[in-house]
Amino acid sequence: MFDFITKRSFGINLLIVIAFFFGLALLFFSLLGVITRHNEELTVPDVRGKSVKEAIALLEKAGFEADVRDSIYIDSIPPLSVWVQTPDKGARVKVGRTIYLTVNKVVAPMVKMPDLEGLTFRSAEMVLKSVRLNVGDTIYKPDFATNTILQQLLNGKRVKPGTPVAEGSNITLIISSGTGSIENPVPDFVGLTFTEAREMLNANNLSAGTIIIDPGVTDTANAFIIKQVPTRRNEIGDFNMVRAGESIDLWLSATKPVKDSTQAPVQQ
Repeated sequence: MFDFITKRSFGINLLIVIAFFFGLALLFFSLLGVITRHNEELTVPDVRGKSVKEAIALLEKAGFEADVRDSIYIDSIPPLSVWVQTPDKGARVKVGRTIYLTVNKVVAPMVKMPDLEGLTFRSAEMVLKSVRLNVGDTIYKPDFATNTILQQLLNGKRVKPGTPVAEGSNITLIISSGTGSIENPVPDFVGLTFTEAREMLNANNLSAGTIIIDPGVTDTANAFIIKQVPTRRNEIGDFNMVRAGESIDLWLSATKPVKDSTQAPVQQ
């Protein structure tokens, strides 16, 4: 072999080498379609909603690779089920193509509860959506600030802004329906404890306005109402009137007031 190569001229050897590499290149490109499975395409199956284990098995059986790329929390589908696949179902791709999956998380991540009170319903809905929370029940209550959020509740309890809540939770909104159209006599709060007064306010669809507390009060809940505005009656003895949704200002004291019992009751 050595004599065969050395006895020939450099030009002939060069041509032989060029012909050899040309033959290799021709062979490579002729086999490239076989190596890459050119023109061999399959239809991507639909694995959305299936468990990640079932989805991977189905894709591999169909001739694809599968890889979990991302995770998200959706409260409407089971944990560890496929939410998104890329490429999507029905796409025509090469055999062996990797299908990327986005699966649902097992545990909902926690988010901070935003402050919705005072916002309009539309604004509150947008804020909840931005932090992946849902609008639950909507309850309308008479109040002068029409169509604004009065309270935000989770599982029937008031939830403060900044409290960690599970993503996807349903937030109940108490919404102002405006003041009522029917006037009723102002209830008499004088002599009641503040706890009793709040119960009466709720029963009459009224709200507490300004609360003025005497310095001697140590227990606000059991403090007594000594004054209210508007009062039960006006200067000429007629009932003052109030509509649902309006507020009553209250003065609190540690000492229970002595009410005038000599005044004859007025028929209603």
